[in-house]
Amino acid sequence: MQFRPCIDIHNGKVKQIVGGSLLDAGNQAKENFVANQDASFYARLYKKSKIKGGHIILLNKADTPYYKENVAQAKKALLEYPGGLQIGGGITAENAKDFLNMGASHVVVTSYVFRDGRIDYERLKNLIHIVGKERLVLDLSCRKKSDQYYIVTDRWQKFTKEIISKDTIEKLQDYADEFLIHAVDVEGRANGVEKALVSMLGEYASIPITYAGGVGSYEDIEIIRQLGKDRLNVTIGSALDLFGGSLDYEKVIGMMG
Repeated sequence: MQFRPCIDIHNGKVKQIVGGSLLDAGNQAKENFVANQDASFYARLYKKSKIKGGHIILLNKADTPYYKENVAQAKKALLEYPGGLQIGGGITAENAKDFLNMGASHVVVTSYVFRDGRIDYERLKNLIHIVGKERLVLDLSCRKKSDQYYIVTDRWQKFTKEIISKDTIEKLQDYADEFLIHAVDVEGRANGVEKALVSMLGEYASIPITYAGGVGSYEDIEIIRQLGKDRLNVTIGSALDLFGGSLDYEKVIGMMG
C-alpha cells in the first residue's frame, strides 16, 4: 500500500469538498476545507516527502472561467514537482499532451472515454495513441445504485451504464497504467470507507489502483489494507491534518509500505 496525495482545485482554490455535493450550476460544492496556500505549497510538501503518484483534480467544468483559474493553479504545482503528480479534470485527446508538457506524469481521464453511458473504445485507443498507455490513468469513480457500483462521469454527476466488475476491470487494464477510484457517496465525509468496493477492488487488482473516499481514521487505513489484500493505494483528503482533519500526515506516511 502506498499513500497517494491529492490536490483538489475548485473555483481556483485548493479545497476539500463533499464529493456528491458538486454541481455545475453556479459552480457549487459543499466545502470541508479551503486552503490559504496555493497548489504549489502542497506540491512542495509532497516533493519533500518524496511521495509520487498523487493527483491534481480540476473540479470545474472545462468551459468555465474557473477552469482556467484551476489550470493556472495546477501549473504552479506541476512546476514545483515535475513528474511527481498526475492531473485530471477536463482531459481530452486535444489537450492531454499540454498537461504532460506542463510536467504531469500522467493524465487522469473519465468523461472523455464515455459516450452515451458506455465506454468508447475508439476514443480510448486514440488517447493511448497520443499519450501512451504508460501515461494514462483511468478514473473509474463510482456511486452505488441497486447494490452495484456504477461509474460516474462529468464531475461525478452523471451515472453511466458501466459497473465496477471483474469484467470491466479486466477489459480496461489493457488501456491504462493505473486506475483511480473515488467512492463518491462517501467522498469527503470521513466517516468510513466503502468496504464492499474495497474488497472487490482487492480481488480484481492487477495494475495499481488508488482508492479514495471516506477515510476518517487510522483504523480505516488498516481496513483498506486488509480488505484490499494490501494491493490498493489510498488517498486521504478531508481527514488529513493538511486539510483541517485529525489524521497526522507524517503518521499516515509511516503506516504505508
